Amino acid sequence: MKNILITGGSGFIGTNFIKYAYDRYKDWHIVNLDVLTYAGNPMNHMELAKDPRYTFIHGDICDSSLLKQLFDKFKFNGVLHFAAESHVDRSISDPEIFLKTNVMGSFKLLQAGLDYVEDSGTSDFKFLHVSTDEVYGSLGAGDAAFTEKTGYDPSSPYSASKASSDHFAKAFFTTFGLPVVVTNCSNNYGPYQFPEKLIPLVILNILNKKPLPVYGKGENVRDWLYVADHCDALAEVFEKGVSGETYNIGGGEEKKNIEVVQKICDLVDEKTGAVKSSRDLITFVKDRPGHDLRYAINCDKIDHEIGFTAKHSFEQALSQTIDWYLGHMDWVRAVQTGEYKKWINKQYS
Repeated sequence: MKNILITGGSGFIGTNFIKYAYDRYKDWHIVNLDVLTYAGNPMNHMELAKDPRYTFIHGDICDSSLLKQLFDKFKFNGVLHFAAESHVDRSISDPEIFLKTNVMGSFKLLQAGLDYVEDSGTSDFKFLHVSTDEVYGSLGAGDAAFTEKTGYDPSSPYSASKASSDHFAKAFFTTFGLPVVVTNCSNNYGPYQFPEKLIPLVILNILNKKPLPVYGKGENVRDWLYVADHCDALAEVFEKGVSGETYNIGGGEEKKNIEVVQKICDLVDEKTGAVKSSRDLITFVKDRPGHDLRYAINCDKIDHEIGFTAKHSFEQALSQTIDWYLGHMDWVRAVQTGEYKKWINKQYS
């Protein structure tokens, strides 16, 4: 069995990747290291709790001694690093935690990986650093999409912290030879996403007849990537990616925020048989500071070199995402009320 460390595996993308990898890689023993912040929920993997191919560790990537213990014990063949603070609004109100987790945490994980590789002499190791397209800054309406050669120009404390961690990851390859690959993805959506992000927030506010807040006039454009496609891309990069390289991962689905919100309204109304249009709940609010106008991903490199292209259309995957939330309202209630935290405290206090 290969021992694979997945950090932040109880968060949104990490949860989906563990479920994906568990089915795809029968020779993987997955070690999920998660500190369980507000957005981390180990109950997402309850079905694996007693499975010998899965181990959950409640711990912090900033804890160097814990990382050393884990590398010594499991002798990891690879790391997929998802753990991060990721909500832009939270980074504006409390930037320090983003510096701690995204920069220092990534550094300590890279250092632990390097120490292990140097001490063991192993050549069977890869470190996949999962990042965001927000490190590239903002595009104008007619600008060419981000490529792997686009210069970094982060706008928020969140994107600045991820940009810093990207640079550390690449530096550990260039300086020390640690086999690191970096991916920069566009906006993810799908099951298990914490309802502070746009798509789940809008879905749940519609169901609760609450206002649907849209920044500015809703003209900001994002490229949307279904999380299942992202998981597929990450697996391909982990297998085939060249150390020291960066791969952009996008869905090829640029949408204005207002278009996304309106589409969610129409689909939820259709699925729930609503009489009154949920579009009436749309409320335009003051734009947030440093709000990037547009993100767009050029995926030529990952297509040509890795062989990955997103398979899901936005409307198809958005419909599936809405179906998931409608069918998992018990999960939603547990997250919204904090009920799952009682279980966490009982298990890990």
